[in-house]
Amino acid sequence: MTTYKESGVNIDAGNELVKRLKALCPEIGGFSGLYPLGDQYLVAGTDGVGTKLKLAFETNQHSTIGIDLVAMCVNDILTSGAKPLFFLDYYATSKLDVDQAEQVLKGIVEGCEQAECVLLGGETAEMPGFYQPGEYDISGFVVGVVDQDKVIDGSKIGAGDAILGIPSSGVHSNGFSLIRKICDASKIPELLTPTKIYAKTIRQLIQKYSVRGMAHITGGGITENLPRIFPNGLGAQLRSWEVPSIFQWLQNEGNIPEDEMYRTFNMGIGMAVIVDAEHAKEIANEFNGFHIGEVVKGEGVSWD
Repeated sequence: MTTYKESGVNIDAGNELVKRLKALCPEIGGFSGLYPLGDQYLVAGTDGVGTKLKLAFETNQHSTIGIDLVAMCVNDILTSGAKPLFFLDYYATSKLDVDQAEQVLKGIVEGCEQAECVLLGGETAEMPGFYQPGEYDISGFVVGVVDQDKVIDGSKIGAGDAILGIPSSGVHSNGFSLIRKICDASKIPELLTPTKIYAKTIRQLIQKYSVRGMAHITGGGITENLPRIFPNGLGAQLRSWEVPSIFQWLQNEGNIPEDEMYRTFNMGIGMAVIVDAEHAKEIANEFNGFHIGEVVKGEGVSWD
């Protein structure tokens, strides 16, 4: 059996670091940070794309990795109900390849268009000897805004609420260290499919329906991310859904335990949305989602 930890990624260590950060700054720990400004909050987030970059290097395909970058940042702040305003990027390499960098930036511009936000600026750092030849690292930073009386923080979630899953576009940008350990990822073009940006979907959803909580299903999978939005004393009772074939193939190829799959990959669910049970079917149908479970008294995630 193969696990994420064996590939070099220790989720428990990451959780421990967050725990220690919370001791230093109790406000840290959500999907994004909120800063009060008048009757609104500025909502900020930052992220990268992890070792999916290695796949871009190996295939020499750089035009979509920028979309991934925008998506990883923007989808986090959407969970608060925020509208993305502007984005900044950081691009670092040992020796600047202008053509390669241009392709990355084209993806960032495309991602910002999908997210309906502005690419406000960024930084390009050339650091000789710091990265392998032909390689680079990227990170992104996004700021959005939400009215204080419309912020979505999970506080209204209650037992009996429905948990809906909005489909992902594939693996997105998490779990690639494990993928690269079990197979030659460069031979599977599907893995380069960019992360879905949910800005338009979430905007339409919260304009029409009352949403009580949202979780971006990234590193840690649904097992780790869904409980982050629940008030104390509440958990999730999940049922099965149709998992895309790419995840089934990865599980078989790597002999990955079932619980490890749901703690590493999104398993076909890019965003989880908590709504009242009465409107669950209507919302799922309208937004091509799945009714994947209910909120229950307890802690963590359990399965039917």
